[in-house]
Amino acid sequence: MAGASSPASLRASRNRQLGKETIYSDLLKNPKGLFAFALILADAILVGLIIAYVPYTKIDWDAYMSQVSGFLGGERDYGNLKGDTGPLVYPAGFLYLYSAVQNLTGGQVYPAQILFGVLYIVNLGIVLFIYVKTDVVPWWALCLLCLSKRIHSIFVLRLFNDCFAMTLLHSSMALFLYHKWHLGMLVFSGAVSIKMNVLLYAPPLLLLLLKAMNIIGVVSALAGAALVQVSCTNAFDLGRVFIHFWSVNFKFVPERVFVSKEFAVCLLIAHLCLLAVFANYKWCKHESGIIGFMRSRHFFLTLPSSLSRILTKEHIVTTMFVGNFIGIVCARSLHYQFYSWYFYSLPYLLWRTPFPTWLRLIVFLGIELCWNVYPSTPASSGLLLCLHFLILVGLWLAPSDDPYQLKEDPKSQIHKKHK
Repeated sequence: MAGASSPASLRASRNRQLGKETIYSDLLKNPKGLFAFALILADAILVGLIIAYVPYTKIDWDAYMSQVSGFLGGERDYGNLKGDTGPLVYPAGFLYLYSAVQNLTGGQVYPAQILFGVLYIVNLGIVLFIYVKTDVVPWWALCLLCLSKRIHSIFVLRLFNDCFAMTLLHSSMALFLYHKWHLGMLVFSGAVSIKMNVLLYAPPLLLLLLKAMNIIGVVSALAGAALVQVSCTNAFDLGRVFIHFWSVNFKFVPERVFVSKEFAVCLLIAHLCLLAVFANYKWCKHESGIIGFMRSRHFFLTLPSSLSRILTKEHIVTTMFVGNFIGIVCARSLHYQFYSWYFYSLPYLLWRTPFPTWLRLIVFLGIELCWNVYPSTPASSGLLLCLHFLILVGLWLAPSDDPYQLKEDPKSQIHKKHK
């Protein structure tokens, strides 16, 4: 009969219906998921009120629009793309992105604030998704992600390009959780093309790629990411020296020391040493260190199915967040918008330490306080550095969980479902 459905289509329809019911039932049974959804709704209302009633702060938006106008006018020499704050110092992805933003908003502040308000909520949703999937932070602590005055200001009152870069970075992490390494690397590369701070995640991410795939897979993923950067030739300023006045983390250091090459080299050495130590003794602890990992069969071109393993979500997020945080601790200068580089990882990192809850909350509030002191003082920057070091020590003292989970045979998974 023409209107009759085949048994296969009926089974597929029932499976889809069961899948939807399972998703809804899981959501209803998961208080963290419901709480995260409520936070998104509440924060969306707050963002709307901020845009409506809090005055916009003019900092970089006009400069962004001037630089983009020069680019759209045909200028391709980076040295000639300038704005109120000086020459363009961002990668080429910034130009393409903000050209689109200018077309959407007409270069006007209010429509841009609405766009950045939507971006804020999208980013928050992605971050909450990561937190819910990793199940490291208790449900009530998710509200910490919505309580930062400085972060709300960075997104909807100052319209910094850091907002787009970090949203893409968090999107790539969400893809990595489901082992979509190639697609995630494309998104990650897009974030780098907007702002280079995302490269702080590169060392731990490379280690994760080597753990998750064989060499052929790693090379193909890196090649895909490199293609995104083809248009960014000569668009990276690696010799930039920040102004001492704007430093939030090293204001207590004398200016002559702050701008010196020796100080920069010392911080770079500290950064590399900390990465090496954490990689060897924390991230690769279960592989007997970096050397043991490289000697293992997992590092070679083929991996026998009997040894097939996948990384846990917690290991992926912990490695990337800690690797970035090490870069934050060793950064020569953190400006106010740079808080967005690691704010969304703070609750996760704090709950990865063995600290009691009251100390975690004090550290979180202390860091938020330091970032809201304007202008920064030697005392506020000294306190911020101490709090950073405290978190770093806590992460070092925390136990290292097994980074792998055995990849089950699909037949056994089917058996479990029907059991």
